Amino acid sequence: MFDLESLSLKELKQLQKDVTAAIDNFKDRERQKAIAEVEAFARERGLSPTDLKALLGRSRKGLPAKYANPADPTQTWSGRGRRPRWVEAALADGKSLDDLKI
Repeated sequence: MFDLESLSLKELKQLQKDVTAAIDNFKDRERQKAIAEVEAFARERGLSPTDLKALLGRSRKGLPAKYANPADPTQTWSGRGRRPRWVEAALADGKSLDDLKI
């Protein structure tokens, strides 16, 4: 057991870093162990990792583009989230979002 009162600030900060690293390392080991158990369970039942991914892999698909950069149509934006720089530049040049609609 540590006598925390006898440690200097530098030693306490190092101890804090060491404890945080140990906790992160523990979580990683537990996660890897859980993944191995799930994979073993699936293999015993004839499932492959691809089968598991298909079951769980509801990947988030991007939203359809609503706006395109007139100067470079490959640059698109769905209208959600932070505005791309090209949208900000177009708005600063006096264009509206309606001008950028696809």
